[in-house]
Amino acid sequence: MRHVKSTLQATFDQGVERLDAQMLLLHAMGQSTHDRAWLAVHDALALTPAQQQIFEQLIQRRLSGEPVAYLTGHKEFFGLRLSVSSDVLIPRPDTECLVEWALACLSSADAHVLDLGTGSGAIGLAIKHHRPKSQLTLVDSSQAALTMARRNACALGLAVHSLQSNWFESVPTEARFNMIVSNPPYIADGDAHLAALQHEPLMALTSGADGLTALKLIVKGAPSHLRSGGWLLLEHGYNQAADVCELLRAQGFVRVSSRRDLNGLLRCSGGQMP
Repeated sequence: MRHVKSTLQATFDQGVERLDAQMLLLHAMGQSTHDRAWLAVHDALALTPAQQQIFEQLIQRRLSGEPVAYLTGHKEFFGLRLSVSSDVLIPRPDTECLVEWALACLSSADAHVLDLGTGSGAIGLAIKHHRPKSQLTLVDSSQAALTMARRNACALGLAVHSLQSNWFESVPTEARFNMIVSNPPYIADGDAHLAALQHEPLMALTSGADGLTALKLIVKGAPSHLRSGGWLLLEHGYNQAADVCELLRAQGFVRVSSRRDLNGLLRCSGGQMP
């Protein structure tokens, strides 16, 4: 029978990163995946056979490249605990700059916000959490993703509207929003970085030969769904800011600018309707 300390050491010897192993062991033992201090205090505690089996299965999946978030079933984003699965992208810390920008631009407490391609609901729900009087609509073409987003909204006690739609296709023509936010697919087809993302849904990652197909559709369709003074804020690739800003200006947006992520890369661009 293995104890916490020896189990972790054996896993480190297999080449699993320390933090990943600790989070997976905590998960297997029914503890908070962020309570690593618990492992230090209980390093002599013996795992039950069931816990050992669960942990070993998780480690094998991690060694095959499956992300920790899919193994534990959740991910922290902007202070919120979100459920995730292979049906949705894993929320990244870099996307938090889009939420911060959105919150800074929302001048009305009861603003109507549209989150296009919502996935787990991360962006929209983070905005709703900090602007509880806002009216939030979550849109995704994937029913599985939309189910996950609604599940997260329910768990967080946030009232939202949801709609299955391929971008604006099924959004009512009369619908007008104070803000549209989106983290659409923006990786070029065949990009070398896709190999490291093999466990995440491809349809949420790639968007044409230049990665701009979805961004072009959103920028083109947004003006007819934005109120006067409304904002369109988009996440994009590290080298796409200039292209996205050009698209925004061509559609009549003003105050067009970009924001940097945690790594100092231009990760988000947006503009305001006159």
